[in-house]
Amino acid sequence: MALQKSSDSSQAVGLGLRSVLLSSLQQSLETQNTPCTILEIAPENWCGMGGIKKQILDEFAAHFTWYCHGLSLSLGATTPLDFTFLASLKSFLEYYQVACYSEHLSFSGDEQGLLYDLLPLPFNSDTVLHVAQRIQTVQDYLQRRIAIENISYYMTLDNELTELEFVTAVLNEADCDLLLDVNNVYVNSVNHNDDAKNFIKSLPGHRIAYLHVAGHQKQLLTSFDLQHDDANASILIDTHHYPVPDPVWDLLSYTYASHGLKPTVLECDNGIPAWTDLCLELQQIQNIMESAYANKA
Repeated sequence: MALQKSSDSSQAVGLGLRSVLLSSLQQSLETQNTPCTILEIAPENWCGMGGIKKQILDEFAAHFTWYCHGLSLSLGATTPLDFTFLASLKSFLEYYQVACYSEHLSFSGDEQGLLYDLLPLPFNSDTVLHVAQRIQTVQDYLQRRIAIENISYYMTLDNELTELEFVTAVLNEADCDLLLDVNNVYVNSVNHNDDAKNFIKSLPGHRIAYLHVAGHQKQLLTSFDLQHDDANASILIDTHHYPVPDPVWDLLSYTYASHGLKPTVLECDNGIPAWTDLCLELQQIQNIMESAYANKA
């Protein structure tokens, strides 16, 4: 039987749930001072969970809207989809009345198992058809639409399409939604000399289910990393380690201006900051939302 929960606004602020944040979130509920209304979790880490952690999930379900962001479907792979996992996932999504389930537009495993990384796909028409078919299979099995996330990537393959053309083609062919990661757009724009605002403006806005924002870090390259003679060459790495920087905040504001307000989730995975600092970043999302709404009025 599914848990009952209250409804939530579509223009909501969310946080990626990590185990180290459980205590702070519980305290925020006790003081009725929660900084977000969405919690996003990786279902692979929680499916089948019992004991105290399940009790906490059940408690949170009465107060937060659940989003699930998957890690292991490997939509771009050629190996068969894992229907054992999908069966467990379907039950989890139904029990917790998960509002949105998303996965990465990448591949992350092969016949040997998970590679524990999100690897880019070749941007071509064959890949569009292959990935779209797998997305449709997942949607049919789960009996719900899913959202796919644009990933950050650090090498280009023998592509016949641009990233924008590829992502848009997959969305249309699969008839699925988009989890737009604003930080990934910015990281890719710097690393591959692309126009981040044009990428966002040109996306089909009606397919954007929600947004991600996160921090990243700058890494100097050596001649071993890339064939590059510039001693000061660097790339941005999507680490979710540092606070969201100003260019990403600016791009988030541009996204709202281009496509309207969307539920927005803050990701933080490495070096998770103090709870008060996280709350400030969540408040910054709210501030940008309010400013965008005021400008539309």
